[in-house]
Amino acid sequence: MPNPSAVVCAYSSVGTAALEGLLEAGIEVKALYTYVQGPDELWFTPPAAVARAQGIPVHLAPAFNEEGVFESIRALHPDFLFSFYFREMIQARFLELPRLGAYNLHGSLLPKYRGRAPLNWVLVKGETETGITLHAMTPKPDDGHIVAQARLPIDWDETALSLTLKAADAGRDLVRDAIPGLVDGSIARLDQKTLGPSTYFGGRKPADSRLAFTMGVQEAFNQIRAVADPWPNAFLETGRGTVKVAWALPSHESCPAGHFRLTRDGVLVGFADGALSLRTLRMDGLRVERPTEQAELLRDLGLPEA
Repeated sequence: MPNPSAVVCAYSSVGTAALEGLLEAGIEVKALYTYVQGPDELWFTPPAAVARAQGIPVHLAPAFNEEGVFESIRALHPDFLFSFYFREMIQARFLELPRLGAYNLHGSLLPKYRGRAPLNWVLVKGETETGITLHAMTPKPDDGHIVAQARLPIDWDETALSLTLKAADAGRDLVRDAIPGLVDGSIARLDQKTLGPSTYFGGRKPADSRLAFTMGVQEAFNQIRAVADPWPNAFLETGRGTVKVAWALPSHESCPAGHFRLTRDGVLVGFADGALSLRTLRMDGLRVERPTEQAELLRDLGLPEA
């Protein structure tokens, strides 16, 4: 009897790991639908590289839901359709094609943090735990019965990158281990409504990463780690320009809100209830790591010195 087959829609490092999990479970992947890797995304191996190495046809379809794609997938008669960090909402008609169902991998403990960029939002919100969820797809986003979940602890200095790498490793195992139960129908299915109310967060906009001196230190630090490298970074605006705060850490020392202070240990920037110690700034594409150069940059931007 041939192995069950699947069409996979995937992107990101989590998508790559989940595709690997499918292959480890013996699923025959008949086609991968994915995206061209952007110049700011070169830090991860894309799903397309894994697929091509396995001889799997790769399709870079900018409009997945178009008629031609639907007919192509229908002609493949897949047993499964999987969505692993795919950027498009898949239309309901696609969900009816696979014999054994359509499933999505989402980067949170559903029903919490439905929507876009869940791994970034949990850091912004200061959560101490999140997870990854495999669930049946419905026409509604991040809806449908849960078939598998893995919990992920969030360290105090966790960044979007380190948490994404955790999610990728967990996703690979979660998908691989769920396949036997999905194939024979024995896997338990949990209605999301039984787990309490859902929460939803939309895609992050550049303005969401703005730092304000009215923020508390922890709030500012959460903002910074949620978009630390290789994400675009949090930023401070002054009347004379904008500087990106690539990395900073909470300090036990003090500094008035909206001011900076050069100390023996580095540069402090004051917020509502304390200070952050700067590690890396960015401006005009250049990294600024020496405290004296950071202080000079903040002076040029008009930030008052304490």
